[in-house]
Amino acid sequence: MSLFVWIVLGLIAGFIASNLVNHRGEGMILDVLLGVVGAIVGGWLFHMLGHAGVNGLNIHSFFVATVGAVLFLVVYHALRRAV
Repeated sequence: MSLFVWIVLGLIAGFIASNLVNHRGEGMILDVLLGVVGAIVGGWLFHMLGHAGVNGLNIHSFFVATVGAVLFLVVYHALRRAV
């Protein structure tokens, strides 16, 4: 996948995850980073479970990236509160 596709996928997945977890966005830059990390985490997690990970700009990839971003955001907020 191209860098542009990762950024678009990351922006949308990060924004959706931010709104699901804490009902507001984290800001455009952090949403993109969160979404890209979420896509990586989600792709790895789905791959470990025997399913397809992120494989392009499609609905399945958005789902995988959003699930990964939600998991990443929950851990991020838990660690941030603990400190």
